[in-house]
Amino acid sequence: MAAVVTAGSFEIAVDEPKSAGGADTGPQPTDIFLASIASCFTLAMAYAARKSRIDLPGLSVETIGTYRGQAFSQIDVLVHSDAPADVVAKLIPVAERVCYVTNTLRGELTLRIAPAADKPDRP
Repeated sequence: MAAVVTAGSFEIAVDEPKSAGGADTGPQPTDIFLASIASCFTLAMAYAARKSRIDLPGLSVETIGTYRGQAFSQIDVLVHSDAPADVVAKLIPVAERVCYVTNTLRGELTLRIAPAADKPDRP
C-alpha cells in the first residue's frame, strides 16, 4: 500500500494507515492533498501580507476535510495568526486570488486518467 512520489527533486513517502492495510510509513494520500492546500494558502497569505507590508506573526493554515464516502464533501481552510482577526480577514481575498491550489479546486478542472502510452495531447 506504500508508494514513493517524486515531486521535482524531492521524494515523498506515501502510505495508508495500518487500519486501511498500509504500514503507516508516511502520510496517506488525502493528508498530502490537504497539506497541499494548507501549504499553498500559507504561502499565498505570506505573499499578500508582504505585498501589503503587514506582519503576520505565527502564520499557519489548517485544513479540515469532511468525508462523504470516497470523496471530500467539504474542506475548511482556517488561517491562524497572532495578528488581529480583522487584519487576517483583509488579506484572505488577496491570498485567494493567488493560491494555485484553491483556485484549481474552485475552477473548472478536467481530470483525465489514462495509461501513459495513451497520454493525451496537452492544449
